[in-house]
Amino acid sequence: MTQDEDYILIRQKKIPAVSRDIPHEDLKFWPDNPRVYSLLDRSTSEPDQGEIFRSMLKLEHVRALRHDILDNGGLIDPIIVRDGDLVVIEGNSRLAAYRSLASDDPAKWNTVRCRVLPADIQDADVYAMLGQYHVKGKKDWAPYEKAGFVYRRHMDQKVDIPDVARELGVSPQQVRHLVDVFQFMKDNGDDNRERWSHYDEFLKSRKIKKARDEIADFDNKVVGLIKSGSVRAVDIRDQLPIICQTPKILKKFAKGDVDIEEAYTDARHAGGDSVELSKVKRFRTWICEPDVLDEMADHNPGVRQKIDFELKKIEARVATIREQLEKSKAN
Repeated sequence: MTQDEDYILIRQKKIPAVSRDIPHEDLKFWPDNPRVYSLLDRSTSEPDQGEIFRSMLKLEHVRALRHDILDNGGLIDPIIVRDGDLVVIEGNSRLAAYRSLASDDPAKWNTVRCRVLPADIQDADVYAMLGQYHVKGKKDWAPYEKAGFVYRRHMDQKVDIPDVARELGVSPQQVRHLVDVFQFMKDNGDDNRERWSHYDEFLKSRKIKKARDEIADFDNKVVGLIKSGSVRAVDIRDQLPIICQTPKILKKFAKGDVDIEEAYTDARHAGGDSVELSKVKRFRTWICEPDVLDEMADHNPGVRQKIDFELKKIEARVATIREQLEKSKAN
């Protein structure tokens, strides 16, 4: 058995790592690995190693890894293991694929090349490493798995949002959004990873948030549509915000009088997707705010004169636009 000393750089710390070949039967899947965690039912008991292995084998990417390992004659990237208990911190999918090969040819695939980290490595360093690989990086955790990883780090392990963000090298806002979406799915009894993007779009839109704040039971309405498969994530991203900008149609949609396609069509005809209308409404809303007049009046005479000049220009332009709109209405 060959062994080479090395290190892994985590948060500017050099964590000792020893590369060596280990029998695959001695290695253990990590039940808290986000991919493993999201696969298994924990409502009755903690899953055993055999259950984890059988669940992992059903994943398409594990089957693809099996072919890659076979074609390459071994692993390109060693599995990362914690010394002592030999739990696989990084590479659970590779272990599943490798173990599958070993079931066909035990002699050839008996040992796995691993990078072994100290048994007493801190949890913060483990999670920082995984976050760099899978949350900030481009490895293959699905968005739902990334969110579950961040959620458990914050909620179960009681790590504050700013600290999680520092571990992962992302912004606190990104971490908060992942936690909020994952919590929303839990609160609404939906653990279907395929529907993550629906809820992600639903919670990220400011226009939708306004409707959620103003209309009772709006969340339940949309969650029901998501669970039933009546809406796609792209519908929530592109159509629902337009509907939310047209109050009368929004109310009809919220009551169930029209479906999302009908509501979207009606909202577009009502100008819900008009950039020009949105800009005019924003300007009108701002200039009608009670404090605007006082704020303008508080400026020195020179600034007030310039404001008056600009308002006269706006007034003249508005008169021209209204005149043209009246003519087009008559045609």
